[in-house]
Amino acid sequence: MAEIEKISEQRSFGGVQGFYRHASVACNGPMRFTVYQPPQAKLDRVPVLFWLSGLTCTEENFTVKAGAQRVAAEFGLIVVAPDTSPRSTGIPGEADDWQFGAGAGFYLDATAEPWSKHFNMYTYCSRELPELVAEHFPIDTRRMGIFGHSMGGHGALTIAFKHSDRFRSVSAFAPIVAPMQVRWGENAFPRFLGPDRETWKQYDATELVQQKTFPGTILIDQGDQDPFLNDMLRPEIFATACEKAGQSLSLRMQSGYDHSYYFISTFIEDHLCHHAMYLGTRP
Repeated sequence: MAEIEKISEQRSFGGVQGFYRHASVACNGPMRFTVYQPPQAKLDRVPVLFWLSGLTCTEENFTVKAGAQRVAAEFGLIVVAPDTSPRSTGIPGEADDWQFGAGAGFYLDATAEPWSKHFNMYTYCSRELPELVAEHFPIDTRRMGIFGHSMGGHGALTIAFKHSDRFRSVSAFAPIVAPMQVRWGENAFPRFLGPDRETWKQYDATELVQQKTFPGTILIDQGDQDPFLNDMLRPEIFATACEKAGQSLSLRMQSGYDHSYYFISTFIEDHLCHHAMYLGTRP
């Protein structure tokens, strides 16, 4: 059994909010993550949701700011939130650009040097972390969902499309849905993956939905006052691709909301309800 180190645990809504660290094989170094265990987890295995955060975030942002614990306790959901990248790898300049490198792993497996040795967040989030959590916490591996914000929404969508046999539900807040067509992707993908744009398609939700749809409705919330809406997020591109592919999509434009955790905390209950419906804990 792979070991984990407990950093701290606190009581929350009858359950336990924990912060942990372990030695990651995929990322070739230490990684941190959080786990909220609802009170139901004391009695039996329960469904699990994996949250992927956005650019510059750590495992703390969602855990502290989103307010997910109360609703997770109500529906009996374990919620896991990893860091957004490896840290302190020794790669020169890894933290120089907030849109690339440390805090900006883009949930892909890097193939270009020197990033490929550590920046393998796709394998980490889709396989290593779920397996680690299953070893140490009472999750029902037949009932897993994934969601995220911005860069993390991008990660959640791409992982869900490629692993719909394991993740039964997916949602996102203000996701980067077409990274190959916006500056964030065009900045990160060549440095992580090299110049061949064909290899980028495996990490682009707009490309993936044209190859294989997700069984079930994808829920996306997007604030219409988001400063990144028109140049980085472009939800209309994904909506068009979903319509052509026959993918069920609920894209909700939320009036007056921006890109912040005030936006996320406002609609987090809706997203947990969405997942609870597919994972079988919502009446």
